Amino acid sequence: MCLNMDKTLVELTKEVEQLTQKLEDLKTEISKVIVGQKETIDQLLITFLAGGHALLEGVPGLAKTLMIRSLSEAIKLNFKRIQFTPDLMPSDIIGTEVLEEDHTTGKKFFEFNKGPIFANIILADEINRTPPKTQAALLEAMQEFEVSYSGTTYKLERPFFILATQNPIEQSGTFPLPEAQQDRFLFYIKIGYPTEAEEQQILTSTTGSTKTEIQPVLSGEEILRLQTLVREVPISQDLVSYVNQMIRATRPETTNLAYVKEFVSWGAGPRAGQALILTAKARAFMHGRLAVIPEDITHCVYPVLRHRVIVNFKAEAEGITSDEVTSQLISSIEIPQS
Repeated sequence: MCLNMDKTLVELTKEVEQLTQKLEDLKTEISKVIVGQKETIDQLLITFLAGGHALLEGVPGLAKTLMIRSLSEAIKLNFKRIQFTPDLMPSDIIGTEVLEEDHTTGKKFFEFNKGPIFANIILADEINRTPPKTQAALLEAMQEFEVSYSGTTYKLERPFFILATQNPIEQSGTFPLPEAQQDRFLFYIKIGYPTEAEEQQILTSTTGSTKTEIQPVLSGEEILRLQTLVREVPISQDLVSYVNQMIRATRPETTNLAYVKEFVSWGAGPRAGQALILTAKARAFMHGRLAVIPEDITHCVYPVLRHRVIVNFKAEAEGITSDEVTSQLISSIEIPQS
C-alpha cells in the first residue's frame, strides 16, 4: 500500500486496523435489524468502499428498504427515500425554482429549492416504475456528483450513494432501465429468499413489541478516508491482465469463446474493468488484506457483469442468464496464481 509522507507505517497500520474494525461493528449494528443477507450486506459495503452505486433486485418483503435505511443510520449520513412512480417528474428529484419575495425591499426573485437528491444516501425505490425521462435525472448525479438546473451547477455532498431497488416479478407498468444507465451502477445485487432458520428468526423477532435501535459507528469522513485507502490497495499486473482478458472476452466481436459468440448480444465496456478492480480492492480491504487476490476478482465479477453483459434472444429462450455467461468466463480463462 502506498504511504502518505506525513504518516509512518505504524500509524497507517493502526488506522487501517481501526477502520476495518469499524466495518465489523457496522455489520453488527445492521444485523440487529436484518436477519441473514450477509452476502448482500457485504456487497453493499463493497459498493460504499469503492465509491459507487448499487442496483438491488428482489421480490417484495425481503427488507431491501429496511436494509438501506439501517445502513444509513449506522453510518451517520443524511438519508432520503424517493418512491418512484409513473407520474414522478425530474424536478421532484432534483428540485425546482420557487418565486420568493425579499420582505425588506419587496423585490421578487427565484430561489432554487433542493430536491431529495441532495442527501448522502438516496434510496431510489422501485426505480423501474418511472419513465426514462425521470430515471435519467439521476445520471449526472451518479457520474459527476453534481446537479445542473437552469444553467447553474450544484455540487452534491460527499460521500454520495444511490441505492436503487426494482421488483423482478412485475412487468406491467414498468420501464426497464436503459443499458447506459445500468452501466452507472457499480454492482447489480440480487437478493434471494432467507433460509428456513433465518425466516423463523424473522417471524419471531418482528412480531413482538421489542424495538431495536441502531447506533451509528461510522462517520461520512471515515467513509471518505476508507475510499482513499481502498484505492491504494495494490493489485499485481497479472491480475490486472486477468481482469482485462475477462472483460474483453465478454464481447462477441473480440472473444474466442464460442459460448459468448452464441449467446451474448453486447459485452461489457471498459467501465466494467474499472469496477471489477475497484470492488476487488474493496473486498480485499474489508477482509483485512492489503493486496488483491484472485478470489476477490471471481467473487465480485458476478454483480459487476450481471447488468453489463446483455444476452441475446436465443439465450433468453433457453433460460441462459448473464451469470451463466460469467461462470463460463471464469472456467475458460486461466486464473493467475499471484
